[in-house]
Amino acid sequence: MLTELRIENFAIIQDLELNFSSGLTTFTGETGAGKSIILDAIEALIGGRADATSIRSGAGKAVIEAVFRIPPANRGVVTAILEREELLDDPDEVSLSREIRREGRSVARVNGRSVSVSLLRELGAFLVDIHGQSEHLSLLNVRQHLNLLDRYAGTDALLEDYRQVYHRLTAVRRELEQLQRSERDAERRTDLLTFQVQEIESAHLQPEEEDDLRLERDRLANAESLAALVQQSTQLLEEGSPEAPAISDLLGEVVRAVRELARIDASRQALADQVELASDTLVELGRDLRDYQEQLEFNPRRLEQVEERLDLLHNLKRKYGGSIPAVLAFAQGARQELDTIAHASERIAALEEETRHILEDLARRAQGLSRRRAQAAQTLAQGVEKELMDLSMAGARFRVDLRYEPDPRGVRLEDGQQVAFNDSGIDRVEFLIAPNPGEGLKPLARIASGGETSRLMLALKNVLARADHVPTLIFDEIDQGISGRVGTMVGEKLWQLARRHQVLCVTHLPQLAAFGDQHYRVRKLVNAGRTTTRVDSLDDPARLDELALMMGNQSEANRSAAGETLQRARQRSAELTARE
Repeated sequence: MLTELRIENFAIIQDLELNFSSGLTTFTGETGAGKSIILDAIEALIGGRADATSIRSGAGKAVIEAVFRIPPANRGVVTAILEREELLDDPDEVSLSREIRREGRSVARVNGRSVSVSLLRELGAFLVDIHGQSEHLSLLNVRQHLNLLDRYAGTDALLEDYRQVYHRLTAVRRELEQLQRSERDAERRTDLLTFQVQEIESAHLQPEEEDDLRLERDRLANAESLAALVQQSTQLLEEGSPEAPAISDLLGEVVRAVRELARIDASRQALADQVELASDTLVELGRDLRDYQEQLEFNPRRLEQVEERLDLLHNLKRKYGGSIPAVLAFAQGARQELDTIAHASERIAALEEETRHILEDLARRAQGLSRRRAQAAQTLAQGVEKELMDLSMAGARFRVDLRYEPDPRGVRLEDGQQVAFNDSGIDRVEFLIAPNPGEGLKPLARIASGGETSRLMLALKNVLARADHVPTLIFDEIDQGISGRVGTMVGEKLWQLARRHQVLCVTHLPQLAAFGDQHYRVRKLVNAGRTTTRVDSLDDPARLDELALMMGNQSEANRSAAGETLQRARQRSAELTARE
């Protein structure tokens, strides 16, 4: 719910800070004082239209900021949006702000970070519903009617069962369409896949052979240089030259000398062991060099074969993957696809049969869901009409239009007709209203705005209160065109609605204002030639003065009548609380 609101330089509001509690909050004051401007500011805050004309004269920008406490019913969806945008700070609270600048730019923020206005609008839909003069009416959004009816009807379990079958149908149809496309292109695809598999298989690839081939190529290409290096090494080790003896002979002399050293000084036996180990290592090195020399060969034909093999591997990698394992994996996938194509007809037939059975199951579940909705729709219509009667719209009629759309690819119902369906079922739902006697039912989205619309919204909200999860409801001049007697009933219903939602209401009727749990008086003041709006929170006796003024003037008679009105409202609120 809305807990804090700050408005700066918006229209005639210079600087305003308000704190809100739960329950019913009423705004009263003379026409033009700025009551509706406060609601306009809230609407701009949640993504509504705002431009430079909203900025107070002489100011460079207007700023609107608010803090909302997120109720448990909406916490999941709101936190999901915040997490998606990496904006979640506190799962219990969210702050929104909108800055409107003179040059026309608008800056939106959520939890202090810049966001798009569309994100404000998305979040606002789960936080605030404004009824009356604005266009921000969730109940006028036809797409919301089915959701509201479902929540009212309690179809969660039925809808979840239906959607599981629907998602299974979607998966089967997706696979079927892929197979049918493959079958239409099967001959060309089969030729291509067969060629690719044969090309890879004929190469008899080994995962590690490329590294071995590169080593062999390097040896073959440098055979003469390698042989010369080996010969030079063995000559130095074992043969020597007229100018210098062999390294092995020199090391032999070192071995004899160190042995004699160790014989005389036994503590240095480790030195003798080390030099003998070095001598053995040198002998082994010479043997390894001779073995390596015997393996060396100058073979141009083999070098050519290795180069050709490496070129083949390079081409296969270029065509089918960046490595030999990737090429082998490609071949495996191609073989599987060939197998799928070979058995496509059988699989298509099986999927078509499965689709038929799923559609029959889906039709049964959809019709069960539809029947539950139809029953709830009648109860909902009766409840709304009863509410409208209490709100001085006795001749108004309300209906929930449930209809099907024919579709040759849809589900077949018990009566044989085939109808369209989606993940919500087969029903197309729209709320219809005839506000006045003798008028035909029309879509709710087309009725005129104003007090009549607000009363209709109030009736719907009261009936749908348990199903509607939007925490804050705002009604602008809901008392337009109604009497004081009806105003008492409207106040009572708003108070009842405020037990499940936070309700803000702009009113000119004292009978309605008396039901407020929180009462704000809005006044327009002129200071130094500038007009500004002031808002005061009223408690007794200031509240009695305001109610008396709403009755005409602050005479003793009106103050007495205001006291009686306030007392009756409190007494009625207590009766309603006891009844609950």
